[in-house]
Amino acid sequence: MTQSDNVIKLLLIEDSEDKAEQIAGDLRNGGIAVQLARVTSEPELIEHLRTRAPDLILANMDAANVTLAQASAVLKRSTKDSSLIAMSNTIDTQRMLLAVQSGAWAHVLLGQPELLQHIVRRESNSLSTRRAVSRLEAGLHESERRCDALLDSSRDPIAYVHEGMHVRANQAYLEMFGFADDEIEGMSILDLIAPADAESFKTALKRMDKSVKPTQTLDLKAVRTDGASFDAQIELSNANYEGEPCQQIIFRRQAASEEVAKQLEALRSRDTVTGLYNRQHCIAALERISTNSNAERGDHALLLIESDNFKQLTDTLGLDAADLLLSELAQLIQRHLGADDIAGRFGNQTLGMISSAGSLEKVNELCETLRKGCEERIFELGAKSVSLTISVGVSLITSKGTNATNVLARANEALRMAQNEGGNRAHVIDPAAQEKADAAESLQWRDKIKSALSNNDFQLHYQSVVSLQDAPGEYREMLLRMRSAEGEIKPAEFMPAAQRHGLLPTIDRWVISRSLMLLGERAFNSQEHTFFIKLSLATIEDESLVPWLTTQLEAKKIRDGALVFELPEQGAVTVLKNVLSFVRGIKKLGCKFALEGFAGSQTGMQLLKHTDADYLKLDRALMLDLPRNKDNESKIRGICAQLRDVHKLTIAEFVEDAASMSILFSCGVDFVQGNFLQEPELVMSEAMGA
Repeated sequence: MTQSDNVIKLLLIEDSEDKAEQIAGDLRNGGIAVQLARVTSEPELIEHLRTRAPDLILANMDAANVTLAQASAVLKRSTKDSSLIAMSNTIDTQRMLLAVQSGAWAHVLLGQPELLQHIVRRESNSLSTRRAVSRLEAGLHESERRCDALLDSSRDPIAYVHEGMHVRANQAYLEMFGFADDEIEGMSILDLIAPADAESFKTALKRMDKSVKPTQTLDLKAVRTDGASFDAQIELSNANYEGEPCQQIIFRRQAASEEVAKQLEALRSRDTVTGLYNRQHCIAALERISTNSNAERGDHALLLIESDNFKQLTDTLGLDAADLLLSELAQLIQRHLGADDIAGRFGNQTLGMISSAGSLEKVNELCETLRKGCEERIFELGAKSVSLTISVGVSLITSKGTNATNVLARANEALRMAQNEGGNRAHVIDPAAQEKADAAESLQWRDKIKSALSNNDFQLHYQSVVSLQDAPGEYREMLLRMRSAEGEIKPAEFMPAAQRHGLLPTIDRWVISRSLMLLGERAFNSQEHTFFIKLSLATIEDESLVPWLTTQLEAKKIRDGALVFELPEQGAVTVLKNVLSFVRGIKKLGCKFALEGFAGSQTGMQLLKHTDADYLKLDRALMLDLPRNKDNESKIRGICAQLRDVHKLTIAEFVEDAASMSILFSCGVDFVQGNFLQEPELVMSEAMGA
C-alpha cells in the first residue's frame, strides 16, 4: 500500500454487523479511510482471502465460528501479506499471551476509538514498509538474476575470486581454461598463472586488498587445465559477490598481431546473418554523426527497412529461409551504399542504413531505388523463390535537439507510418522542416489570439455546477471559446500557442473582466451566482494580478464568494510561493480558491493545508467507470469524509451517467459537473455581442 493510496482495505472477523459498522465509523471519524468487508465463518474467510488481499484483518477473539488461531492459520496458508490484529472487550495477561501465540501483530481493546485508530495507523504504516521492503528485495533479486545472466552471456572470460579462490566464473572463462561447470569453485587462481608470473600477480592482488589502485592491466602467461599456456592480459577490479567483497578478474588472450586484433574487432562489430554491422556498432556511429551533424546541410539520414509481411513469410518458409531473406536484402542494400555510408542490422527483421546522400531529394531517390529494386527482384531462398516488397522509414539528421535515440525513434515512427499506409513505400520525417512548420503555425495562432483580444472574438460559455446538498444560488464554471470564420475554436487548440508567446495572463484577465461584467448584469444579480474561473500558472506568477483584481472588484462591487479561482494541484506545487501569495490576496478581497485534480494524496493534503482551499475538485481518474469501480468509490468516500471534517466542499467533474450521480451523493460529494448534466452553453449576452 503506497502513501498516496490512503484507503485501507479492512477485513473484520465479527459476528455483529452493527459492531463492524461502529468500528469502521470510529476509524473514519479519526480521518482513516477504510474499505470494509466482514466475514463470520472460516469458509467465508478462506474464500475472501482467495479472491481479495486485505491490508488489515481485525479478528474478534470472541467470534463464535472463527478463533484467532484459525484466522492466523488461514492467513498463513493464503500467503497474503496482511496484518492480523486481535480485538476483545477485555484485556488481561492471558488474552494478550493468547493473541501473541496465535500470530496477532497487535491487540485492541474494543470501545477505545483512539487506541483503535492509533494501532490501525501504526500497523498500516508497518505493512506499507514491509511491502516496500519486499518490493525492493524482489527488485534486488531480479537485478542479481539479470546480472548473472549477463555475466553468463558475456564473451569476455570473467571470474570472481575471494582470498585467492574462485567463487564464480562464467562460461567463457570455463571454456578458455578447459573446465567443466562444477570444477572451478574453490580452486586457487594461482593454479592458472604460469610460475614466472605468479609473484607479479600476487602483488597486484595485495594492492587490491589494501585498497590501493592496482595496475589496470597486467600481461602474463596463463595456464590451461591441459597444461597448454597462452599469453593473456588481465583486468582487476574490486567487486562484491553474494554480499562478500571479492575481486573481479577478466582474462583476454593477447592478439597474435595487430592485424589479428583488427580482424577480431571487425568480427565483434558484424552481424553473423547479414554480414552488416550489428546494432551496437550502428548506434555508436549514429550517435557520433548526430552529435556532429550540420543543421544547415542536413547531409545525413537514417533509413530503417523492413520486409512487408515478414512474419507471414517466416511462418510459411521457416526461420532458415527468413535468415536467407535478410541476407539477400542486406546484399541489395550494400549495392547502393556510398563511400561514407554505414549499413547494419537494427533489429530482428529491421535493416538500416546511415546515408550521406545529402539533400531530401537524393534521399527520396535512394528510397525509391531500394523499393523498386526489391519489388522487381525474385529472391532465391534455397529451393524456393519469393517476391516481396519493403517499407522504408527515414529520419533526416540535423543538429536541432538531435541524438541517436531521437533519430532512431523518428525513423521507427516513419517506418510504421509507411507500413500503416499499405507498405511498399517510404515515409520521410524532416525534423527541421517540421520545426519550421510548427513555428509558422505557432505564429499564426499568436496573431489569431491577439486579433481575438482586440476584436472581441473570444466568448464565454458556462457549465452548471450542480449542488447535491441543496446549496442556495447558482454555480457555474466559466469556459473560454474563440470565434472564427471556420466556427468555434476550443482552448486545446490555441492555448499551447498562447503559453509559448506569453499571452496566458492577458487571456485570463479578459476572462475575469467578462465574468465580472456578467455578475454585474441584471440577469445574474436577480439571484446569487458563483463563477468558477480557471487560471494559468503564468498568471499566478504575475505579481501585478492581485492589485489589478482589487481595482476591478472595487469598481464592480461584487458580493463575497461570487468568484472562485481554480488551479491544478500538480501545477500549484511547482510555484507554491506564488500560489500562497495569490490566495492570501484574493481572500482579503472576498474571493475563494479551488484546487483541481485532487486525489487525497499526501502531497494534495499538504497543499490543502498550506492554501486553505475552499473547494476541492476530485481527480478525473476517480470518475472512470465509477459504477463498476469499487476501489474508486471507496477512495471518494474516504476523501469526502476527510474533507467534511475540515469543512471543505468537494466537486466531482466529468460525471457522465445517473449511476455515478447516485454513488457520488451517497459518498457525500457536495457538487457535480459534467456533460451528462449540461453541455457547455454560450452565455446569452455573449451571443448578443455584449
